[in-house]
Amino acid sequence: MKRNLISLSVLILAFLLSGCRHEIDVFTGGFTEGTEKGMSLFRLNENTGKLRLLSQIDAGPSPAWICFSNRHDLIYALNEVNDFDGDSSGGITVLEYDPETSAVKKKNEIAVPYGGPCHFSLTADEMFLLVASYSSGSVAVVKLSENGMPERITHTILYEAEGENVSHPHMISHDPSSKHIYLTDLGLDRLLVYDLDRAEGKLIPVPGATVDLPAGSGPRHFVFNSEGSRMYVINEPGSSIMVFSISESGLPESLLQTVSTLDENFSGRNNCAEILLGKDGKYLYGSNRGENTIVTYNVDDEGLLALAGRTDCGGDWPRNFGIDPSGRYLLCGNQRSDNISVFRIDSKTGLPGVPVSVAPMKSPAFTGFRNK
Repeated sequence: MKRNLISLSVLILAFLLSGCRHEIDVFTGGFTEGTEKGMSLFRLNENTGKLRLLSQIDAGPSPAWICFSNRHDLIYALNEVNDFDGDSSGGITVLEYDPETSAVKKKNEIAVPYGGPCHFSLTADEMFLLVASYSSGSVAVVKLSENGMPERITHTILYEAEGENVSHPHMISHDPSSKHIYLTDLGLDRLLVYDLDRAEGKLIPVPGATVDLPAGSGPRHFVFNSEGSRMYVINEPGSSIMVFSISESGLPESLLQTVSTLDENFSGRNNCAEILLGKDGKYLYGSNRGENTIVTYNVDDEGLLALAGRTDCGGDWPRNFGIDPSGRYLLCGNQRSDNISVFRIDSKTGLPGVPVSVAPMKSPAFTGFRNK
């Protein structure tokens, strides 16, 4: 009898625990046609890794990148188009998010000059949005109000071609200490560094801080370690990752290391895309579009990289991936196979395993989580 009671207690406990599922919201954005809704809100079950679709959201045309406000319950969607509301421009759509109900509704929008924006970020004080526009070779600064709404464009820069090479800005963001603004120019193979004049809302070039990379590198995205002493740049056509040392003043000092992202036996065409550090900073991840893998590196005490392994992306053309706040799951958006693959990260090796779930999503370009 006593043994039966113990067994029953174990079963009841297991049942109760199975019901205590922790789910978090996952926001995805992608490219659209016609009147399609390009943003989707999923729920990730952090016990099982399963994704379930909660809603599809009108965030304007092709919301290919998303930013989250920490000060307000706002989401900013970047509309990667060349015609926004009849203007020759891209756009930013602002949405209000209710964290209690997960309801999302459109609140505001603003056109971004020249068109083709592909990446944007909030400044640390959340008073400006910084926009990089790939196809038009330009950047823009957007002033935000105290309640987080876009007020006006305070500055634009349209970069000139150099010979046959055309500028293609791809990512713009501040360093961890918010001392400077970094920009990758994929088309002109360079890293640019700016200060932000907050009174005027203008980007001021930092003298002598531009870093010219070898021709054909094509810097796309970057990430800093938590101390801001190392910067990792993933090169799209170059299929490589570069490690830079960063000075105490927040400026690039020297190139420390360059590693290939590809298996030595791979011979096809490849374009790298995303780069992220794991939660504890011990592992670095990059995506290969072509080889269709997520490549993982160990990060040593000096911030240098050693290959840990590579994982099939679970689809075709891994344009973007995100890591959940717990650091246990990697979600990969595969643009050409129209799906998001969820991987559980091995805590001992840092490697993503086989997909634990796969969810359909048309042409995903962004997968991410709110910071709070």
